[in-house]
Amino acid sequence: MITRRTLLRGASGVAALSSCAGLTPLLQAWQTGGARPDPRLIVRSRTPQDLETPVSLLTDWITPNDLFFVRSHLPTATVAPAGWTLTIKGSVERPLTLRLEDLRALPQTTMAVTLECAGNGRAFFEPPVAGVQWQKGAVGNARWTGVRLAEVLKRAGVRTTGQFVLLDGADRSVGNVPDFLRTLPMAKAAHPDTLLAFEMNGAPLPVSHGFPLRAIVPGWEGAYWVKWLTTVDVLDAQHDGFFVQTAYRYPTQPVVPGAVVPANEMEPLSGLTVKSLIVTPGDGGALPAGRLRVAGFAWTGDGEIARVDVSRDGGASWQRTSLGRERERYAWRSFEYQWRGIPAGAYTVMARATDSRGRTQTESPQWNPSGYLWNAPDRVSVAVGIPAAPTGTTAAAKLELPADDADTALVRQKCLGCHDADLIAQQRLNDAGWSREIDKMTRWGASLADDERRRLLGYLVRHFAPR
Repeated sequence: MITRRTLLRGASGVAALSSCAGLTPLLQAWQTGGARPDPRLIVRSRTPQDLETPVSLLTDWITPNDLFFVRSHLPTATVAPAGWTLTIKGSVERPLTLRLEDLRALPQTTMAVTLECAGNGRAFFEPPVAGVQWQKGAVGNARWTGVRLAEVLKRAGVRTTGQFVLLDGADRSVGNVPDFLRTLPMAKAAHPDTLLAFEMNGAPLPVSHGFPLRAIVPGWEGAYWVKWLTTVDVLDAQHDGFFVQTAYRYPTQPVVPGAVVPANEMEPLSGLTVKSLIVTPGDGGALPAGRLRVAGFAWTGDGEIARVDVSRDGGASWQRTSLGRERERYAWRSFEYQWRGIPAGAYTVMARATDSRGRTQTESPQWNPSGYLWNAPDRVSVAVGIPAAPTGTTAAAKLELPADDADTALVRQKCLGCHDADLIAQQRLNDAGWSREIDKMTRWGASLADDERRRLLGYLVRHFAPR
């Protein structure tokens, strides 16, 4: 039986927790920060922390914790396990307050699930859209261990009026920035594969990945996978917060590229789309003549990968690959193909996945104002038997501003209190795009006089316009 227990606090609480053999690894993870992100990850934003995995490091079916991409909406929360609890409240018969040992006492399950940010590939949309400019590496595959959310909801006794489950974490906003809250429809929350996870690849969750608890929502995009989870609130109606009603929405009809689409003409984004990633050869690589091996991973939100085809001539002809033996429902699947006797030359290698529902990657993904669900066939350039041509770097731009510039001082004063310069430097927006971003920041608490707004807009357009 799960009981309502008094929270452990202070040094005595830490001592009591450390004496529990099953929770000692969790305490150690908290004290050490767990597996910290590898310094080779691409910094898209330092605060909030957004780190992209270089494709060259995605070589294993299971992505190591330190190489797994990191997505955060607010500054990283640090949660001491001794004082942490999960509250189940709202439209339930028996509100619960659970500690780590309560959760670990429930039947546990482990699943391999691919996690992808909805904005993975945003940097490739034209015209450009605002947001973290992910390229290819905001995706990874891990084994997650935890308990079924449905089991916790069952013990709390969800009332018949409960329609949604609101998930809230320990991360806190700065100024008037909205709190990061997400909701699940009851059918998805109660699905047996939706988890509350406390382990990632057999180890306690790293801090960057939500220690001590995060939601695992298989087949759905990563924003639903709330980190540092503290509250599960059963609602009778949909929540009215920004990250439910405005963010993570997709147009109900195709729109003209560059259009502004009202939130009420969009619907909540949920499932992922079919996609592939070429890991070998690397983009811009040089190989000896005679042989070309192509390998990587493919995934989809609902269903399974049915086939992956590759091309060495930019899509003029396609060859079917061999798929790996991994066939776990929510995990990506490896693919491989080898050309032999290939003559020397420069090649554009492409991969195109098709899933069991008949969905295939498209050459022209639907443009949308938030840059979600990019799924064009992946492509890399490779030189076989000849020197490789130089390629651009995938690293985020660095913001370098003259210290004696008055407009630079205004940027630092008005913009850098809530986020780092990296988030600004990677954008490539036109006048209208930057104007909308300034308006959003103003709604979230930035105070700007008319002259300051004019100067700020002019500065951003001069330095960070479309390339």
